Amino acid sequence: MIAFKTLTLCDKAWVDRIVLAENSPSADYNFGNIYIWDKRYRQLICQFQDRLLVKLRYEGKPTFVFPIGSGPLVPAVEALREFAAWKGTPFTLRGVTERHREQLEAAYPGRFDYAEDTDCADYLYLAEKLSTYAGKSLHGKKNHCNRFEAENDWSFVPLTREYIPGCLDMLDMWTEENLDRLDKSVHYEHDAIIRAFAAYEKLGLEGGVLLAGGKIVGFSLGEMTSRDTFDVHFEKADIHLNGAYPMVCRELTRMLMARHPELVYMNREDDMGLEPLRQSKLSYKPELLLKKYTARWRDG
Repeated sequence: MIAFKTLTLCDKAWVDRIVLAENSPSADYNFGNIYIWDKRYRQLICQFQDRLLVKLRYEGKPTFVFPIGSGPLVPAVEALREFAAWKGTPFTLRGVTERHREQLEAAYPGRFDYAEDTDCADYLYLAEKLSTYAGKSLHGKKNHCNRFEAENDWSFVPLTREYIPGCLDMLDMWTEENLDRLDKSVHYEHDAIIRAFAAYEKLGLEGGVLLAGGKIVGFSLGEMTSRDTFDVHFEKADIHLNGAYPMVCRELTRMLMARHPELVYMNREDDMGLEPLRQSKLSYKPELLLKKYTARWRDG
């Protein structure tokens, strides 16, 4: 019987090896996201051969994540099925991409039912486009940046430990000003950001800070989630300052392209089913939506 454990920073090295072998652009599998959202989903992990097994609670129900990694898939799935049977819970897998679905169908033809989780699809953008906002479809973003640059004495600097207290102050103000219009899940996000900042260096996160007149007016942070994709965990900016959000997005992308010549995509994660967030993400013209499914084992 597999034995799940609480995720700690000591697990990063072996989890990273498995994530690298998986090489998925999905935001679901990198160590940082698992770690910083642990309070929300109560995730437990287990290494099984060359795969990562994750147990979590989603909408109050126990479930599992597709067992990423390398090597045979069937033994890992069977280990999870055995654990689910032992616990007396239905066997479900979340975070199943199209590629994972093909793998499951090849190993277990007709044994899973699949339901698309439309609120969980990741928005993937070409880094080159976000770095310039070139083209008619992004002309509005470019205009906002031009206005911001004309009206402000600004700079964009790497997010280092010295800027974190100021980012936290800005986060508190941002949360207070936007609380009435935000989903209740904002409390979990606030906790996740604090957890990310607390272990920023140990998690290997990267980010940037937008300054205007010497004041922090925006920040963003995340991590490489595959060889060519950066996962943006969080992005915050002063909503009263025209162009602040497009500037943070553009400047972070430029900084990352300089650091990572192999970078192709920026994963700006899902919209959680929130219409304002969906419209915002669509306005940056994603190159593709990375679909996710829940796979449920068919009994009988």
